[in-house]
Amino acid sequence: MKTILLTGAAGFIGSKTAEKLLDKGTTVIGVDNLNDYYDVKLKHHRLKDLRKHKNFIFYKVDMENYSALNRIFSKHQCGAVINLAARAGVRYSMENPFVYFTTNSNGTLNLLELCRKYNIKKFILASTSSLYAGQKMPFKENLSVNTPISPYAASKKSAEVLAYTYHYLYKIDVTIFRYFTVYGPAGRPDMSIFRFIKWIDEGKPIQLFGDGSQSRDFTYVDDIAEGTIKGLKKTGFKTINLGGNKPYHLTEMISLIEGLLGKKAGINNLAFHKTDMKATWADISQAGKILNWHPKVSFKEGLKRTVAWYLTNKKWLAKVKI
Repeated sequence: MKTILLTGAAGFIGSKTAEKLLDKGTTVIGVDNLNDYYDVKLKHHRLKDLRKHKNFIFYKVDMENYSALNRIFSKHQCGAVINLAARAGVRYSMENPFVYFTTNSNGTLNLLELCRKYNIKKFILASTSSLYAGQKMPFKENLSVNTPISPYAASKKSAEVLAYTYHYLYKIDVTIFRYFTVYGPAGRPDMSIFRFIKWIDEGKPIQLFGDGSQSRDFTYVDDIAEGTIKGLKKTGFKTINLGGNKPYHLTEMISLIEGLLGKKAGINNLAFHKTDMKATWADISQAGKILNWHPKVSFKEGLKRTVAWYLTNKKWLAKVKI
């Protein structure tokens, strides 16, 4: 696959996946609408690094725009599509549920239909651990995921179902990845790790929903990107968890950040949000069997790298809104 179309190229996971593909010599057709759900300074920062590669071609296009996507597909012969573009944010999906479905569901449909039209036989879809709400841990891919507790999760379920339909009807080879709490350098400023590092360093109280006893299966972004690329192999139709396989309580995460910054956190406790899950924990045995993928970066090491990146870029990050 010499050329791959990758949506969400300026996003957190998308930019890291693009970077690793470019380093392998793959031509990446990057698509992103650069929306302002979170501060676009970070998106431009990621794009700046990607533009250094001669084999990176970028289009500022919304995946909801079928006509614009069609022009891109007609111009480039791609061996696969990696769909990492999405409206993210569980809580915000309650405020504006419509855009989550027009992007995550209808946008995925646009890409699948163009794969059918241009005979592209490999499709990778980014999904979410949020689908496992209410299920027994560790979460296995064969669990029923019919009880989404946010419009975000529901829109991702819709995208998964669409992907199966196109696999069944048109023999498109599909790998769906359910990601578990991705973090790392240049991460999203709406997620807890970025926010907590910035708040603690600036001496501002962190906003903590609940008492911090919630746990998350944190997964380092490089591991996620490498797993995603491994998913380009032929799988038929597979849903695969990518997670760290070791949940940490939020209080543990805060303590580790305090140690790395040498500063104590002030905490402003807020009510637990009803769209948040109490805990996540991935069973990653299938990723090991099918893709020979295992997370390499421990949570402590990943946090160390993330804090180091923040301190190096602290001057311009001070202007990033969270």
